[in-house]
Amino acid sequence: MTPPFSLLDLAPVAEGSTVGHTFRSSVELAREAERLGYRRIWLAEHHGMIGVASAATAVVIGHVAGATEHIRVGAGGVMLPNHAPYIIAEQFGTLDALYPGRIDLGLGRAPGTDPATARALRRDLASGADRFPQDVLELQHWFREPEPGQRVVAVPAAGRSVPLWLLGSSTFSAQLAARLGLPFAFASHFAPDQMERAITAYRSGFQPSPDWPEPHLMLTVNVVAADDADVARRLFTSVQQQFVRLLRRTPGRVPPPVDRIDWTPAEQRQVEHTLRCSFVGDSASIEVELAAFLERHRPDELMVSGHFHDPEDRLRSVRITAEIRDRLAAGGRGPA
Repeated sequence: MTPPFSLLDLAPVAEGSTVGHTFRSSVELAREAERLGYRRIWLAEHHGMIGVASAATAVVIGHVAGATEHIRVGAGGVMLPNHAPYIIAEQFGTLDALYPGRIDLGLGRAPGTDPATARALRRDLASGADRFPQDVLELQHWFREPEPGQRVVAVPAAGRSVPLWLLGSSTFSAQLAARLGLPFAFASHFAPDQMERAITAYRSGFQPSPDWPEPHLMLTVNVVAADDADVARRLFTSVQQQFVRLLRRTPGRVPPPVDRIDWTPAEQRQVEHTLRCSFVGDSASIEVELAAFLERHRPDELMVSGHFHDPEDRLRSVRITAEIRDRLAAGGRGPA
């Protein structure tokens, strides 16, 4: 059975573009995703990165949710060590009050930035990640109905049903999500090395909870689809160039596609290894590869990511991916 497809939007800022244009493109993407039947669209918290515009994640989620009608909109994720759980409860309780039943709250344990910027966030770098399990439990507390005599209440979060997800790129959050009976999303799109171990840890250790009697696993992959496979491979060079820049510690805005990437053999090997959960090509080739991936790992949901320099190329890729999803759901019938 083909799982639902969702989208991850990192609000990428392309070279030659602006943050304002990025936010308009995010709205256009969300509206198209809604029309095409994607289940949810998530935005992720990053700080100090000129190529990612979703630092104020809750604000952008509200902007996107207000421009759509029924698609779920959420954080993929909020980096909880950067924040007091009470503040996150207030923010996402407010979002749920504005857009009832449409808000997701995915939680990560990394800072989503470099150490210097993390210090500017005024969080304790030494203990933030170590406190993650306790912070998740505290956040759950603020969303529960207040007990009689409870002096501190998170308004308007208390009593609201905002689904919490744990996100991860290792087995740590997989095990924690299993123990707490929460849905789990794995970042296979940039950290595939521990994917299979995390899947096993989550499914084998899952303890049912009132909201989630069964485990719910979402895997994130890169998809760059175009009408021509060579075009798709060229579009993918924007993502590859970004990862080369990360290796060199020179991040920037999303670069345009190129015919040849300026990288060393070692950089090429590392980038290709990091991005190996990527599906790049035309509709027919991606369908075959994606069907094999879904058959092997059997996620309950698939989240699609991908950086594009031109938002129109991203929209075309999202449309082709939806067509692939529909053919797989219909029994794998390929295009005529």
